[in-house]
Amino acid sequence: MLKILIVEDDPMVAQINRQFIEKVDESAVIEIANNVKEAMTILDEKEINLLLLDIYMPEENGLTFLKYIREQGYKVDAILITAASDVEDIQTAFRYGAVDYLIKPFEFDRFKQSLLKYKQGLTFYNSNQHIKQADIDAAFMNKDTNVQPEHKKLPKGVTKETLQVIIEKMNNFEGKEFSTDDISKIANISRVSVRKYLKFLTDKEILEESLTYGIGRPIYLYKFKKDNLKDLKDYID
Repeated sequence: MLKILIVEDDPMVAQINRQFIEKVDESAVIEIANNVKEAMTILDEKEINLLLLDIYMPEENGLTFLKYIREQGYKVDAILITAASDVEDIQTAFRYGAVDYLIKPFEFDRFKQSLLKYKQGLTFYNSNQHIKQADIDAAFMNKDTNVQPEHKKLPKGVTKETLQVIIEKMNNFEGKEFSTDDISKIANISRVSVRKYLKFLTDKEILEESLTYGIGRPIYLYKFKKDNLKDLKDYID
């Protein structure tokens, strides 16, 4: 479970950050500190994985605070969320061990990307006692810029063209649940084939699947998670 401390003197911004976290990870435990003094009290009393830290605060500069907790050996990571766009501030933040730097104002998708990447790294460390070079490379290293990314293969029996048709038809149900039969009728594709595509999209978290029991056989219902479509880019581009 992710345990996050928001250090932000503006209550409205702090609440927006809280809402963003909850959209990405509903199970996260969230604390809010209005200043560095409150943040230190929370760090001393509670287990925190990650700071969302502003730089410009009335009592103390966030970078000074980050430097202090590094010197004191606190085992906590930090993402800077700040209006400070000066190159020196950004370099200093990374030298003090910040895992990311978000410049206000920023889009939710960029925040989501940052938090998910951090969670991935945390899971990687927590699930390995001894780490090989290959593990590090797979988890953290970018692909060689001279090598073209490998196009991901679709499962057997799933084609790019039919997948695009089904995704197009799913747009008709944005925000509403739909069944295999619903897609089969409007796409004019057999129910068996549609089921194969919906399973693939569910595995890729493009669809959220639920099971409902009515008269007769149980029915699988789906909800379209359109924001996750970008995860299919390597399959259909």
